Amino acid sequence: MKKIIYALILPLVVVSGLVFANREIKNEASKKSTSKPISAAERKAALKKWEATPDGIKYKKWEVSPEGKKVYAGEAKIRKYISALTNMEAIVTSLSLPPGSRLGFGMMVRINGDDYILSFGPEKSGKNFLNFNNEFRQLHSLKVNDKIIVRSHSVSHAPKYSYPVVSGDYVERDSKIIYKRAPRKGGCLINYEIHTCFIIETGPDFF
Repeated sequence: MKKIIYALILPLVVVSGLVFANREIKNEASKKSTSKPISAAERKAALKKWEATPDGIKYKKWEVSPEGKKVYAGEAKIRKYISALTNMEAIVTSLSLPPGSRLGFGMMVRINGDDYILSFGPEKSGKNFLNFNNEFRQLHSLKVNDKIIVRSHSVSHAPKYSYPVVSGDYVERDSKIIYKRAPRKGGCLINYEIHTCFIIETGPDFF
């Protein structure tokens, strides 16, 4: 009888040991696969390396050009609102983005006398494409000259765009919320300073 009991218990012990060992191996692998955050020094080194490339050289020239300075000046005007994530009064000036834009759904707005691209990212179509059955549905009801309240966590730029690109995180019209983005990580490749980044697109589309 004892032999039978031992025979039944032994496989359970072996299996339990294998499961435990497998779990430990997975935990170790998970720890190794978790990459360390990039340090400020590493970011700076990566930026310096990129600035030496043909695209980086073109970008530096754009920064000091009249077009680049205009975009930077536009960013500076709204930086305090971006940093504090506070309301910005805007007027819709166009329901479409400049030709060649690759920013997903968006529109042109004027804030404090300057023009900006208000971008919301890729648009997910609903089951019925005739109805805007997606997260931007209420934004599609906006019209030119509509006055809205905008909040954003970031403003971006790239040489191909003649205007700063404001990330639309919150939109209000007539004291009613018509859009509110769920919190998520930003898409900036390199942060020059808090809440300001430049857009990197592959190939010639960057310029």
